[in-house]
Amino acid sequence: TFGNFGSIRATTCVYKGKWIYEVLISSQGLMQIGWCTLNCRFNQEEGVGDTPDSYAYDGNRVRKWNVTTTNYGKSWAAGDIVSCLIDLDEGSISFCLNGVSLGTAFDNISRGSGMAYFPAISLSFKESVAFNFGSRPLRYPLTGYRPLQDKPATDLVKAHKLLGYLKNVINIGIDISEGKLVERDSSTWQLHGEPTVLITLAHIFNNFAPLMCKVYLVEDVLMNFLLSILEGGGAVEAHPLIQQLLDLMWLLMEDYEVHECLKQLLMSLLRAYRFSPIVPDLGLQIHYLRLTIAILKHEKSRKYLLHNVLFDVLRSVVFFYIKSPLRVEEAGLQELIPTTWWPNRFNKEGKETKEVKEESAEERLRRRAYERGCQRLKKRIEVVEELQVQILKLLLNNKDHGGGGASRYIFLNKFRKFLQENASNRGNLTVLCPPEYMVCFLHRLISALRLYWDEYKLKNPSALSSEDAYVPPQLFYNGKVDYFDLQRLGGLLSHLKKTLKDDLASKASILIDPAEIQAVTMDDLDEDEESALSTAQVSLRPAAALAIGGALARPSWLSSPTLGRANRFLSTAAVSLMTPRRSPGALEKVKVRTLNMEQRTEEDIEGSHGNEGLLLGKPSEEPEQQITENSLLEILDGIVMMYNLSVHQQLGKMVGVSDDVNEYAMALKDTEEKISRCPKRRIDICEELLKSQKVFSEKLNHLSRRLAWINVTIYSKEKMQDIYWLLRVCIRTIEHGDRVGSLFAFMPEFYLSVAMNTYSALKNYFSPVNSMEELPGYEETLTHLAAILAKHFADSRIVGTDIRDSLMQALASYVCYPHSLRAVERIPEDQRISMMRNLLAPYEQRPWAQTNWILVRLWRGCGFGYRYTRLPHLLKTKPEDANLPSLQKPCPSTLLQRHMADLLRSDREMAPSFLNSVLNQLNWAFSEFIGMIQEIQQAAERLERNFVDSRQLKVCATCFDLSVSLLRVLEMTVTLAPEIFLDWSRPSSELLLRRLAQLLNQVLNRVTAERNLFDRVVNLRLPGLESVDHYPILVAVTGILVRLLCPIYRHSPSSEQDRFSVLLADPCFQLRSIQYLLGHTEPVALGVASSSTDKKHFSLQSYTDYISQEELAKVEQMLGHLSEESKQAAASTLPTSEEDLCPICYAHPISAVFKPCSHKSCKACINQHLMNNKDCFFCKATITGVDDYIKPATS
Repeated sequence: TFGNFGSIRATTCVYKGKWIYEVLISSQGLMQIGWCTLNCRFNQEEGVGDTPDSYAYDGNRVRKWNVTTTNYGKSWAAGDIVSCLIDLDEGSISFCLNGVSLGTAFDNISRGSGMAYFPAISLSFKESVAFNFGSRPLRYPLTGYRPLQDKPATDLVKAHKLLGYLKNVINIGIDISEGKLVERDSSTWQLHGEPTVLITLAHIFNNFAPLMCKVYLVEDVLMNFLLSILEGGGAVEAHPLIQQLLDLMWLLMEDYEVHECLKQLLMSLLRAYRFSPIVPDLGLQIHYLRLTIAILKHEKSRKYLLHNVLFDVLRSVVFFYIKSPLRVEEAGLQELIPTTWWPNRFNKEGKETKEVKEESAEERLRRRAYERGCQRLKKRIEVVEELQVQILKLLLNNKDHGGGGASRYIFLNKFRKFLQENASNRGNLTVLCPPEYMVCFLHRLISALRLYWDEYKLKNPSALSSEDAYVPPQLFYNGKVDYFDLQRLGGLLSHLKKTLKDDLASKASILIDPAEIQAVTMDDLDEDEESALSTAQVSLRPAAALAIGGALARPSWLSSPTLGRANRFLSTAAVSLMTPRRSPGALEKVKVRTLNMEQRTEEDIEGSHGNEGLLLGKPSEEPEQQITENSLLEILDGIVMMYNLSVHQQLGKMVGVSDDVNEYAMALKDTEEKISRCPKRRIDICEELLKSQKVFSEKLNHLSRRLAWINVTIYSKEKMQDIYWLLRVCIRTIEHGDRVGSLFAFMPEFYLSVAMNTYSALKNYFSPVNSMEELPGYEETLTHLAAILAKHFADSRIVGTDIRDSLMQALASYVCYPHSLRAVERIPEDQRISMMRNLLAPYEQRPWAQTNWILVRLWRGCGFGYRYTRLPHLLKTKPEDANLPSLQKPCPSTLLQRHMADLLRSDREMAPSFLNSVLNQLNWAFSEFIGMIQEIQQAAERLERNFVDSRQLKVCATCFDLSVSLLRVLEMTVTLAPEIFLDWSRPSSELLLRRLAQLLNQVLNRVTAERNLFDRVVNLRLPGLESVDHYPILVAVTGILVRLLCPIYRHSPSSEQDRFSVLLADPCFQLRSIQYLLGHTEPVALGVASSSTDKKHFSLQSYTDYISQEELAKVEQMLGHLSEESKQAAASTLPTSEEDLCPICYAHPISAVFKPCSHKSCKACINQHLMNNKDCFFCKATITGVDDYIKPATS
């Protein structure tokens, strides 16, 4: 439904007797299913069960509805069947779930003249169900209750009779010599062309065929007969009879009858597979999959189904899905996993090793029993997975060339269309593939693909093995594979074709004809003409427009974008015959035919002599070696796209179950501790606790079995290896694509996304069960991925802001963890240096917060008081998730710090532009922060205590965190390359130092003033402002001051005097702020003293765990020096008259005069102004130069 809460009523009703209908639940959302009368009126709010004469069951909320609502039944899940029963003799309504009665829901329902009941349902947006009123056999019939639609009784009798005759023909042979009938083994029966047998069969089929087009009979008679043939077990190959019967059907039935029969048969199989209850051995699912395989083994049937049914009529991906049991009891998991177990460790920060040792003998036994149960489950599920891979192997067969091309090429075209529908979300909701199906489909497809890939490698030793698979770059720009409107790294395809036209011609010999920027994918008809042309003329955009530059006229019915079903599968030969022959003009050197996605042939994909198929336009950078069959490359490309569409989010979603297990386990442990501490006399409390303990244990038993299922179907070691393989495929694809220079821009963005996401899935989703470190070549893969992130986060060929942000975030989280940081340190030196150069680019015009964070992470652990994982005042609170990058222990990188120091020292241009931009951003971030806390303070002071907008608090905290991290980057720079500030022979040093001093003084004054705004807001302790505290910002400022002013760090030509004088000369400087750091407070007036003594003052000395004695000593020393210097400065400065002071800052004497307008200021002000603006402060004239100002001597 697309309405908010839509209701629908059937067109038939009942008024006496006992009736039943079934509903197949396809999605487990909000629905009310039941019965209603004709006078019920429904709207967007009120549905079935909300009005007087309507009655409904709702398995989503586990309730029954009839105006009022009460608890009833069990919760349903997608794949369940609800039976709705009405007994108008007794006046009662009841429901069954999967054949199990839920009990009477309503009795004494209104009856009498004029009262008749209609089946009805109300469902919310995007929910879907399928009704069965009896047109198909009911899955759970109930004696005494009639379906609303009677079964076709006469047809059934007829069909069973005819089937009996057919079995006789198969089981009985004619012995010609003896002239009598003999029984024989039906499994080896073959049609030998004996005329008597053939005529008999033709008679049988003449009557049987029309019946086999009816849904009910296909499901009840034919499907059950075919299933009975496979009943005996053994390999599907051991039952050739099914192949023989399909041969007979194609021989003796009309084509349209076979088509309809096969379509109904597969639909019935799919329904049966999907809606069968899960029993411990998955026997029913295996049974239906075996028959599906037997049918698909038949070549003619397989091609018909692929062409017309599997992707067009059915959601055939269901065949590759194994539904997970929501109700563990019914799936028989209790017998399979009798002993449950759950982990007893609760933080992921390395405590696990300690915990394992403490595991008691009883726990160890339980854990081992649980693991054995999981292994049993795994073996059973593997049987189903193996059958699913067999189905895909049949669909990917490329040797069955008879009649209409090999299966693989039909599959490829359908698969591409399937991806397009899911990528654009334009598909009908019933077409869109749910993420849980997509995950299973992905894994089976990887298995089938790798089997074929390695099979090809065996026959062609020079090809690559699937271990080294990748997608070559020409697939992205030669237009042979349709990427719909997915974003490319360089932007839109049409834009890339215009801007990179010349590169395509020179590097890949692909010419784009100007008349055809909008046209279709083209390919050549005549081999001989093609080889004569030096470059094939190929278009890059597969679109629906068919005329190319107006050159080829087409019949109008062919150019309709949605070709009728019959026309869609016209052979391409027919299309080419209809093209009028004209003498080729200058433009049409190459004859063209449209390559509609659904019409590509094997030759278009694999290529043939002199035609490279999908791999047209190979760049010189690509190795000569053949990779594999082209069709397999396209499937591989589709698999990567599938991962990006919905698999990744589904992998993240399913982790929730193991989180639930951990939460309940914590609650259980907590309850058990409380029980042990509970005093004996408080029986009431003990009883409550024991109740809770029981609830938690039951929930854990259920969840641990469910988790076993999920770990086998989604997070098993084999699945992890698939995802790892995909990560490596993406890495190799990106590396090959990177080598083709500007053409890299054609690569779809999803390759980079999948490379980052698969790594994060391996690290975060598979972690508790399987460890990533055990994967082969793990270290090397990390290094390759690090190199990709380091190179491309600032790659000018990548234009999308989202993908650039993702790359930056991935690199930022990469440097937070020691093992991935070491991988960054292992990439080649030139790449490391170029990465650091990109990180040090000026912060204007780019998202700088992430790169600043990366620099901070490389420094954290080296700065002043900067060895913490969490801030001191937050230690008592529980972090939301200890796995977050920001909560990792500091792991600074001295190697990358060294590169940074070298770059800043050696590049005289880089250092000032980088540092100015950092100072600008610090000025902005801190000013924003102060502005925001003023607003927050005002809001908090109002009498009505209205709350502050949480988004505003978040922005405020972010500005604070940014200020702290910018200060840390300044500390890092001052430490690694102090000469940038202190070597005054450098033109910009003095100015940078003045700006730095000015900002540090501002920050100190704002944060340390007595009873100031900052204090008040910190003491409010608002949720969202947890990180705002004195410690982080003051420690960062102290770190910079200590580095600048302590005599220990004297390694610069500028005298110590100069450094102090710059700081003291700043008009904002207050010695009190520095004293505040060590808890020295100013003497206060007597009257106030009493109230302020109880307030604790900030002091660096109270953070002994965070700040070393050595660091404190340096602060004391710095304070001593500053006190001395400020006394001397105060004594020596002569009072300056006001007109001699700079009119901008009133802090320094006038020292510069501007040309041409002769206005004056101090040097600091004008130099800072000229960095961003060339106009005079006063008259807006453009300043052409600045001279020193010498005060004229007074007479």
